[in-house]
Amino acid sequence: MKRENDSYSIKELMESYIQKGNLKKGFQKIHIEEAWDKLMGIGVKSYTDEVKLQNGTLFVRLSSSVLREELNYGKEKIIKMLNEEMEDEVIKRLMLV
Repeated sequence: MKRENDSYSIKELMESYIQKGNLKKGFQKIHIEEAWDKLMGIGVKSYTDEVKLQNGTLFVRLSSSVLREELNYGKEKIIKMLNEEMEDEVIKRLMLV
């Protein structure tokens, strides 16, 4: 713990609050949707109906069966990119539905 005269950055305070309040999973769920949109681009985003993270599995509901088949070939790369963007290994499995 820092002394009273030491200063904290807002980032340090927020990280501490998130960790102590067990809010990390909630923030990850929000951030994963943003990461999906950012990394996959506007084309994939327009066919994405839902992005949901549950117990290490990312469920992505797509409205295009053709796109779903195409993305199936790159699942491992997508998982790696998203985990890098999240700065944590939160995704173990990707389910495209």
